[in-house]
Amino acid sequence: MPPRSIPLEPPQYLIVGEILRPHGIRGELRLRILTDYPERLTAGKQLYVGEDVSDSQMQTFTIEALRTNKEYGLLKLSEIDDRNAAERLRDLLVMIPLDQAVPLDEGEVYLFELIGMAVQTDTGESFGEIVDIIETGANDVYVVDSPQHGEVLVPAIDECILKIDANARVVTIHLMDGLLGR
Repeated sequence: MPPRSIPLEPPQYLIVGEILRPHGIRGELRLRILTDYPERLTAGKQLYVGEDVSDSQMQTFTIEALRTNKEYGLLKLSEIDDRNAAERLRDLLVMIPLDQAVPLDEGEVYLFELIGMAVQTDTGESFGEIVDIIETGANDVYVVDSPQHGEVLVPAIDECILKIDANARVVTIHLMDGLLGR
C-alpha cells in the first residue's frame, strides 16, 4: 500500500459495531462493540447500517434496546422484528454520524486521523509514515511504511507509542528490542 502523504477527509460516520449474527427469533442482533462508549447507544437514537462508511446503500435504524457484555452486545432495532430480517444484516457495520461521536479528550485522536501521520523515533530520527491500522483484541497495531526498514508493525502500547501530536501530525515511537527483527 503506498503511503498517504495528504490526510484523508474525515468520514461522515464512525463505526461503533459489527453485526455478527441474529440472536433468537425476535430480531435481536449479536454485536461486536467497536466503541469505548457503548453506553451512549441508547433507545431512540438512530444508527446507520452498511458495508462501510461510504456505503451508498446504508440503512437507517432506531435503537430499541442494547445490552452489553464485555465487547459484545445484544442489539434490538425497532424496525427488525424477526430472525429473517435480522439475518439480512449479518456481517454489516453499525455506525453513527461523526458529529454525534463523543468529543475526544486532549491528546486523543480517531484512528482514521492516524493514517498519513509521520513517525519519528524518540531519538528524533524520521522513521516513516502510518499507512494502516490493524485492530486486534489486545491492542491496535500501526503499520508503518519505513524507507529504511520496509513495512514495520508497531504495537500501540505505552512502551512503543510515546506521543501523538495531532496538530503537527507526528507520532513519536520507541523502538523496542525485536521490533525491527534484530
